[in-house]
Amino acid sequence: MSRQRVLTGITTTGAPHLGNYVGAIRPAIAASGAGGVESFFFLADYHALVKCGDPERVRRSTLEIAASWLACGLDPERVFFYRQSDIPEIPELAWILACSAGKGLLNRAHAYKAAVDANEQAGDDPDAGVTMGLFLYPVLMAADILAFNAHRVPVGRDQVQHIEMARDMAARFNHHYGEHFVLPEAQVDAHVATLPGLDGRKMSKSYDNTIPLWLPERELKSAIARIVTDSRAPGEAKQVEGSALFELYQAFASADETAAMREAYADGIGWGEAKQRLFERIDAELRPLRERYYQLVGRPGEIEEILRLGGRRARAVATSLVAEVRIAAGLQPLFGLRWEKERGADDGRREQPRFVTFREGEAFRFKLLDGDGTVVLESVPFADPKACGQSIGTLKKAAVAGQALATRSAPDGFEVLAADGSVIARGADPARLGPVMEALALLAA
Repeated sequence: MSRQRVLTGITTTGAPHLGNYVGAIRPAIAASGAGGVESFFFLADYHALVKCGDPERVRRSTLEIAASWLACGLDPERVFFYRQSDIPEIPELAWILACSAGKGLLNRAHAYKAAVDANEQAGDDPDAGVTMGLFLYPVLMAADILAFNAHRVPVGRDQVQHIEMARDMAARFNHHYGEHFVLPEAQVDAHVATLPGLDGRKMSKSYDNTIPLWLPERELKSAIARIVTDSRAPGEAKQVEGSALFELYQAFASADETAAMREAYADGIGWGEAKQRLFERIDAELRPLRERYYQLVGRPGEIEEILRLGGRRARAVATSLVAEVRIAAGLQPLFGLRWEKERGADDGRREQPRFVTFREGEAFRFKLLDGDGTVVLESVPFADPKACGQSIGTLKKAAVAGQALATRSAPDGFEVLAADGSVIARGADPARLGPVMEALALLAA
């Protein structure tokens, strides 16, 4: 794998706020333009079910968050932008990982421990109200990461444990079944700002102190007016340290603008004027993005198409890896397996199935030979060797994933179809489809 893969998940449980924009959206989109990086951004709607039992809220949040990232400049053609629930390989991988993950490891997850501690302090059963979704949350997060063999996962310090647990699960699987997973690294950026909310604490929906990202101008100004400040009057010097208002301004302003505001604090700027400057600075940055956001929200079908296309692209990456994991764990078709008593002298004479490619006039073709050297499949002519090789790859991928070939009857046998319905190969006898699948499965294994 030549490029580093970086993966970011966004839980669909509410509308984004200024803290999300400054701490996650803006820096992640900027980083996605770096060379040598493959960026994966997904809407974590399976994770949302752990925290939210309101289906309408999950649906609405999916639309709002997707529109937010797109409005802020995420380019779905340069990155993988998809919905978690559109990749069935993720929950499948989560189950496979859960079968080797230690319960003791999951017992130490911060969210689960916090729920247990709260129950014990209240005198309740330790697991009262704890769902298996909450308990297995780290396993699903590990599957999110490992399904794409992501190298780095940008997280806050409170999420580092989940990446460490994903590493542990990957290492366990690799030790038992062979090297299949990259061990991911947590990427904690100390320079990414954590914004204070209206009351000075970290901006968080948990504290109900957020400033929603897409407020109209009048409501944004009203929200900024509610930021808590001290009692210093106009003309009195003010401290920038510990000032939520100053920290918010700094997150949006240039270095020169920040220096000017610092000087204004020292000169005794009134809080009303400081809040007006903050409003103007934030609104100047968000106004064009806000217009784009409302356009996108008004066209949910357009967003759905973007997510579906992104899901198909992302799934193509996950399918191959998870198919290898399935085979490693023993979940594969029975084609090619023989009883021990049937082995012996015969094994020394049989060769591995193989593809043979050749040129015929101006065209290129391939044949699939079984272990006895019998031709079980022969391709149609291809105009160039690349197309011929891609068709062989299509057959191999289907075998690795344990998928049945797309076929149809023909007057002289059967035809094998590509995803677009075009014919890529033919067999002389429909009864020989079994040997074809057996040969492909042996090649895959």
